[in-house]
Amino acid sequence: MSEKIVKKVDIKNRRASFEYFFLEEFTAGMALMGTEIKSIRQGKVNFQDAYCLFMDDELYIRSLHISPYTEGTHYNHEPMRDRKLLITKRERRKLIEGLKDQGLTIIPVRLFTSDRGLAKLHIALAKGKKLYDKRESIKEKDIKRETDRANY
Repeated sequence: MSEKIVKKVDIKNRRASFEYFFLEEFTAGMALMGTEIKSIRQGKVNFQDAYCLFMDDELYIRSLHISPYTEGTHYNHEPMRDRKLLITKRERRKLIEGLKDQGLTIIPVRLFTSDRGLAKLHIALAKGKKLYDKRESIKEKDIKRETDRANY
């Protein structure tokens, strides 16, 4: 029996906000195969080590694991293949300029489906956090949790 395919998908990379400061965010389309979108609609996506890079002036996402579609035949996709991201020339130029700064990278933040059913990826130009920044994030999260409990 196949798993439930949902129309609306919203998968977040929760670890990204803990590991990085987001400087600028963009929304990009993805060039996918048919079985990949079906797996995404089943929620079978892993962001763990995913990052974006430029190859031949095109933006690609690497290490985004989309599990093979259970009902797929021999036309099923390769789970860890590089996928092309579709962004405008202006956004591409901004990202290339941003990457020239030392210590910046492009990471996926959120994968969702648009109203038309197309897979979109929220990406961010990000700077890595130091250990003391992470401690500060944990402290802020704890304070927010405590105030929410007190207000509830």
